[in-house]
Amino acid sequence: MRQLRLATQASTVAILCLCIVGAQAMPDLSLASSQSAVQDGAQVSLEYTLSLDDHTILESNVGKELVTYRQGGHEIVPGLEKGLLGAKPGDKRHVVVAPVDGYGEVDTKAIQTVNASLVPEEARKVGAQLEAKGPDGQSAFPRVTAVSGDTVTLDFNHPLAGKTLIFDVTVVNVTPAAP
Repeated sequence: MRQLRLATQASTVAILCLCIVGAQAMPDLSLASSQSAVQDGAQVSLEYTLSLDDHTILESNVGKELVTYRQGGHEIVPGLEKGLLGAKPGDKRHVVVAPVDGYGEVDTKAIQTVNASLVPEEARKVGAQLEAKGPDGQSAFPRVTAVSGDTVTLDFNHPLAGKTLIFDVTVVNVTPAAP
Protein backbone atom coordinates (compact mmCIF):
# COMPACT_ATOMS: atom_id res chain seq x y z
CA MET A 1 0.00 0.00 0.00
CA ARG A 2 2.85 2.36 0.92
CA GLN A 3 4.62 1.55 -2.38
CA LEU A 4 1.46 2.31 -4.34
CA ARG A 5 1.08 5.68 -2.55
CA LEU A 6 4.73 6.58 -3.27
CA ALA A 7 4.35 5.55 -6.92
CA THR A 8 1.21 7.68 -7.21
CA GLN A 9 2.97 10.68 -5.64
CA ALA A 10 5.95 10.21 -7.98
CA SER A 11 3.62 10.05 -11.00
CA THR A 12 1.85 13.21 -9.87
CA VAL A 13 5.18 15.04 -9.50
CA ALA A 14 6.34 13.81 -12.93
CA ILE A 15 3.10 14.93 -14.59
CA LEU A 16 3.28 18.29 -12.82
CA CYS A 17 6.89 18.75 -14.01
CA LEU A 18 5.92 17.89 -17.59
CA CYS A 19 3.07 20.39 -17.48
CA ILE A 20 5.34 23.16 -16.19
CA VAL A 21 8.08 22.41 -18.74
CA GLY A 22 5.52 22.08 -21.53
CA ALA A 23 3.88 25.38 -20.60
CA GLN A 24 7.22 27.15 -20.77
CA ALA A 25 8.00 25.62 -24.16
CA MET A 26 4.58 26.44 -25.65
CA PRO A 27 4.30 29.98 -26.96
CA ASP A 28 1.31 32.05 -25.93
CA LEU A 29 -0.47 32.02 -29.29
CA SER A 30 -2.95 34.72 -28.36
CA LEU A 31 -0.10 37.04 -27.42
CA ALA A 32 1.85 36.14 -30.56
CA SER A 33 -1.06 36.89 -32.89
CA SER A 34 -1.94 40.11 -31.09
CA GLN A 35 1.65 41.28 -31.54
CA SER A 36 1.84 40.62 -35.28
CA ALA A 37 3.20 43.60 -37.16
CA VAL A 38 1.75 45.04 -40.36
CA GLN A 39 3.64 43.55 -43.29
CA ASP A 40 2.81 42.69 -46.89
CA GLY A 41 -0.02 40.20 -47.15
CA ALA A 42 -1.36 40.86 -43.63
CA GLN A 43 -5.02 41.65 -43.14
CA VAL A 44 -5.24 44.87 -41.13
CA SER A 45 -8.25 46.35 -39.33
CA LEU A 46 -8.12 49.95 -38.19
CA GLU A 47 -9.85 53.10 -37.08
CA TYR A 48 -8.86 56.35 -38.75
CA THR A 49 -9.61 60.01 -39.12
CA LEU A 50 -8.67 61.67 -42.41
CA SER A 51 -8.08 65.41 -42.45
CA LEU A 52 -6.38 68.02 -44.58
CA ASP A 53 -3.44 70.15 -43.49
CA ASP A 54 -5.88 72.98 -42.64
CA HIS A 55 -7.39 70.57 -40.02
CA THR A 56 -10.62 70.04 -41.99
CA ILE A 57 -11.85 66.54 -41.12
CA LEU A 58 -12.96 64.75 -44.28
CA GLU A 59 -14.02 61.41 -42.82
CA SER A 60 -13.67 59.20 -39.78
CA ASN A 61 -14.73 55.71 -38.80
CA VAL A 62 -13.81 56.10 -35.11
CA GLY A 63 -16.46 54.33 -33.05
CA LYS A 64 -17.96 52.83 -36.22
CA GLU A 65 -17.23 49.80 -38.38
CA LEU A 66 -13.51 49.10 -38.77
CA VAL A 67 -11.80 49.44 -42.13
CA THR A 68 -10.10 46.18 -43.12
CA TYR A 69 -7.63 45.90 -45.98
CA ARG A 70 -4.82 43.64 -47.21
CA GLN A 71 -1.39 45.29 -46.80
CA GLY A 72 0.36 45.54 -50.15
CA GLY A 73 -2.89 44.91 -52.04
CA HIS A 74 -3.20 48.52 -53.26
CA GLU A 75 -6.54 48.85 -51.46
CA ILE A 76 -5.62 52.10 -49.69
CA VAL A 77 -3.47 55.07 -50.73
CA PRO A 78 0.22 54.10 -51.07
CA GLY A 79 1.44 56.65 -48.53
CA LEU A 80 -0.82 55.24 -45.82
CA GLU A 81 0.31 51.68 -46.60
CA LYS A 82 3.93 52.77 -46.20
CA GLY A 83 3.13 54.62 -42.99
CA LEU A 84 1.54 51.57 -41.38
CA LEU A 85 4.37 49.10 -42.09
CA GLY A 86 5.59 47.60 -38.83
CA ALA A 87 2.63 48.82 -36.75
CA LYS A 88 1.14 46.42 -34.20
CA PRO A 89 -2.35 46.19 -32.70
CA GLY A 90 -2.87 49.11 -30.35
CA ASP A 91 -0.32 51.31 -32.14
CA LYS A 92 -1.42 54.82 -33.05
CA ARG A 93 0.13 56.43 -36.12
CA HIS A 94 -0.03 59.99 -37.43
CA VAL A 95 0.67 59.58 -41.15
CA VAL A 96 1.14 62.59 -43.42
CA VAL A 97 0.69 61.63 -47.08
CA ALA A 98 2.02 63.91 -49.82
CA PRO A 99 -0.13 64.20 -52.97
CA VAL A 100 2.26 62.00 -54.96
CA ASP A 101 1.65 59.15 -52.45
CA GLY A 102 -2.08 59.89 -52.15
CA TYR A 103 -4.35 60.70 -55.05
CA GLY A 104 -1.66 62.30 -57.19
CA GLU A 105 -0.98 65.85 -58.26
CA VAL A 106 -3.60 67.81 -60.15
CA ASP A 107 -3.35 66.87 -63.83
CA THR A 108 -4.26 69.92 -65.92
CA LYS A 109 -5.00 67.61 -68.88
CA ALA A 110 -7.84 66.13 -66.81
CA ILE A 111 -9.61 69.51 -66.76
CA GLN A 112 -11.73 70.03 -69.86
CA THR A 113 -14.05 72.74 -71.09
CA VAL A 114 -16.99 71.38 -73.06
CA ASN A 115 -20.09 72.75 -74.73
CA ALA A 116 -22.85 73.16 -72.12
CA SER A 117 -25.23 71.14 -74.30
CA LEU A 118 -23.17 68.02 -73.42
CA VAL A 119 -23.98 68.47 -69.71
CA PRO A 120 -27.50 67.90 -68.35
CA GLU A 121 -29.11 71.25 -67.55
CA GLU A 122 -29.61 70.41 -63.85
CA ALA A 123 -25.85 69.70 -63.54
CA ARG A 124 -24.71 73.01 -65.04
CA LYS A 125 -23.69 74.44 -61.68
CA VAL A 126 -20.36 74.63 -59.89
CA GLY A 127 -19.86 71.66 -57.57
CA ALA A 128 -22.17 69.27 -59.42
CA GLN A 129 -20.73 65.81 -59.92
CA LEU A 130 -21.48 63.81 -63.04
CA GLU A 131 -21.04 60.21 -64.01
CA ALA A 132 -19.54 59.61 -67.42
CA LYS A 133 -18.18 56.67 -69.37
CA GLY A 134 -14.77 56.95 -70.95
CA PRO A 135 -13.88 55.56 -74.38
CA ASP A 136 -12.74 52.35 -72.68
CA GLY A 137 -16.10 51.99 -70.89
CA GLN A 138 -14.63 52.87 -67.49
CA SER A 139 -16.70 55.14 -65.24
CA ALA A 140 -15.47 58.64 -64.48
CA PHE A 141 -16.92 61.18 -62.06
CA PRO A 142 -16.03 64.69 -63.20
CA ARG A 143 -16.95 67.74 -61.11
CA VAL A 144 -18.25 70.95 -62.60
CA THR A 145 -15.74 73.67 -61.68
CA ALA A 146 -16.98 76.54 -63.84
CA VAL A 147 -19.97 77.52 -65.95
CA SER A 148 -19.62 80.39 -68.39
CA GLY A 149 -22.19 81.09 -71.08
CA ASP A 150 -22.37 78.06 -73.33
CA THR A 151 -19.37 76.22 -71.79
CA VAL A 152 -18.89 74.06 -68.71
CA THR A 153 -15.50 73.20 -67.21
CA LEU A 154 -15.20 69.63 -65.93
CA ASP A 155 -12.44 68.37 -63.63
CA PHE A 156 -11.78 64.64 -63.97
CA ASN A 157 -9.10 64.63 -61.22
CA HIS A 158 -9.86 62.86 -57.94
CA PRO A 159 -11.31 65.45 -55.52
CA LEU A 160 -8.28 64.92 -53.24
CA ALA A 161 -5.69 65.24 -56.02
CA GLY A 162 -3.03 67.79 -55.11
CA LYS A 163 -3.89 67.65 -51.40
CA THR A 164 -1.73 66.58 -48.47
CA LEU A 165 -3.68 63.98 -46.48
CA ILE A 166 -3.33 63.49 -42.74
CA PHE A 167 -4.38 60.14 -41.29
CA ASP A 168 -4.64 59.56 -37.55
CA VAL A 169 -4.85 55.79 -37.29
CA THR A 170 -5.25 53.20 -34.54
CA VAL A 171 -4.34 49.66 -35.63
CA VAL A 172 -6.91 47.34 -34.06
CA ASN A 173 -6.01 43.93 -35.48
CA VAL A 174 -3.34 42.36 -37.68
CA THR A 175 -3.76 38.87 -39.12
CA PRO A 176 -0.50 37.69 -40.71
CA ALA A 177 -0.50 36.41 -44.27
CA ALA A 178 -0.89 32.67 -44.62
CA PRO A 179 2.52 31.00 -45.07
